[in-house]
Amino acid sequence: MTADADTSAVFSTVSAFMKQRRMGLNDFIQRLATNSYGGCKHPEVQSILNLSPPQDAELMNENPSPPPSPSQQINLGPSSNPSAKPSDFHFLKVIGKGSFGKVLLARHRTDDQFYAVKVLQKKAILKKKEEKHIMSERNVLLKNVKHPFLVGLHYSFQTTDKLYFILDYINGGELFYHLQRERCFLEPRARFYAAEIASALGYLHSLNIVYRDLKPENILLDSQGHIILTDFGLCKENIEPNGTTSTFCGTPEYLAPEVLHKQPYDRTVDWWCLGAVLYEMLYGLPPFYSRNTAEMYDNILNKPLQLKPNISNAARHLLEGLLQKDRTKRLGCTDDFPEIKNHVFFSPINWDDLNAKKITPPFNPNVTGPNDLRHFDPEFTDEPVPSSIGCSPDSALVTASIKEAAEAFLGFSYAPSMDSYL
Repeated sequence: MTADADTSAVFSTVSAFMKQRRMGLNDFIQRLATNSYGGCKHPEVQSILNLSPPQDAELMNENPSPPPSPSQQINLGPSSNPSAKPSDFHFLKVIGKGSFGKVLLARHRTDDQFYAVKVLQKKAILKKKEEKHIMSERNVLLKNVKHPFLVGLHYSFQTTDKLYFILDYINGGELFYHLQRERCFLEPRARFYAAEIASALGYLHSLNIVYRDLKPENILLDSQGHIILTDFGLCKENIEPNGTTSTFCGTPEYLAPEVLHKQPYDRTVDWWCLGAVLYEMLYGLPPFYSRNTAEMYDNILNKPLQLKPNISNAARHLLEGLLQKDRTKRLGCTDDFPEIKNHVFFSPINWDDLNAKKITPPFNPNVTGPNDLRHFDPEFTDEPVPSSIGCSPDSALVTASIKEAAEAFLGFSYAPSMDSYL
């Protein structure tokens, strides 16, 4: 094969990977249910593909009980900003899309501040029985306002048909976007990002939260080039240091072996994901990646980790520790974040300076201001802003289904106390 042909093949693989990942987890799970993957005969993989995904009774009960009445739900209290409404904002651009709605750049009409506003359709959430994930995202955001590498929630509110998260506006672009453009990063740059990600994960673990869905699309860069983790819809709360959970979730390329095995898993699942993201930063594709999903699952479960020789011994050792298939032997299993923090790969990092954002990022997005959208995918920004985003539905459209939505999202509205930002 010629060099040009080899380059073309690599580009084709990367392009296919980007397209597949953009489809999202929900579409992927649906494809698993409707397609037959014959490319792999390994019994463990066939059992994963032929059976429905392992189900956490709490999240995906085949025979769900009736919706709890308001008296059975935990009411998180009324918003201390009860007058918040969509018309408070001038919605400027679509900057992201997901299964349940959109993320928009918006300017507050009173204070002229820019925010990222995540607008979710209640009907779509209820249809897929995802309300617990959405409330989990809100609950996790409430706990994260003081960490430098986690997106901050200013407040949330709801209308009869939509949920609104008013979030920090981060416009340095997805790590995924920059990785797509540059194919891979040099080791010092990958180390900087991995350190800031690890710091954020360590903080979540200190709150007994497992992140579970670490991937480049959920890792943003701020205007200076620091990491910001976002999208907490798949976080699992109240996981004690030795606690486990068994919900089948995450993004296919990054699923840890214990998740595929349908075994209970713990916070070490996040360290596997960190290893997968670090590997992708250094090599351009996730470890064990294949276009054939069954083959990729087989690789994750059974194929030994193979590392090309173009990385340092320290990076090699760290990847081998993080991408250890047996979670009881994985780096981070015994002492969690301190094990990662003290690894030789991170010896150049001063962690106090890192958390204080005193280390100059290796890449500056060079944005000129909030209106600079150069690092957002034109697929989003070229889309017109729906007129319905900034208004509530006509009262004549309110039906019995609205009552169900109101009960499902009881207590969603939130505003932090002023000292959260001091």
